[in-house]
Amino acid sequence: MIRKVLLTALCVVSFGIAQAHSPLKRIVKKHSTKPPVVADSTSFYERIPLVHDILGYAKKYISSRYRSGGSSPRGFDCSGFTRFCFSKFGITLPHSSAAQGNVGVKIDQDVARPGDLIFFKGHSSRDRHIGHVGMIVEIVGDRIKFIHSAWNGGVRYDWLHASYYQQRYVGIRRVVG
Repeated sequence: MIRKVLLTALCVVSFGIAQAHSPLKRIVKKHSTKPPVVADSTSFYERIPLVHDILGYAKKYISSRYRSGGSSPRGFDCSGFTRFCFSKFGITLPHSSAAQGNVGVKIDQDVARPGDLIFFKGHSSRDRHIGHVGMIVEIVGDRIKFIHSAWNGGVRYDWLHASYYQQRYVGIRRVVG
């Protein structure tokens, strides 16, 4: 009888441990307006390797050319670039900067972290709608460096404190973690 109880207890504990360590998929629903499922069953601190991997992958495409509507290494537009990089790691984003602006959780600039998406108005600072997206790669003091695909230079790094981007800044959203 004791043997049967111990065997049952061992099975229950083993099943519980296996379930605790099985990660959920990292999925952001296409065109979601609700806060999406942005993390898995891992702890907050395990977000760092995922972000590191996404950013490392993005950096491989520095100097890739810009192509309107593009979402491949043959040419990227801004949202095609972020979508391409995140999709490699099982996170689906829409192919529109405005639609990506509805994904994830809105984050204040002072708590932004690498891996967050950063949004801007279109070509004119008078635009009212999101027209451009990039991915934060580094924060130095109060300066934010991001990677994006720009119509006038393809995939490259820029800094938020540059007046062109300051005037067009809209906000930041966290998609991972």
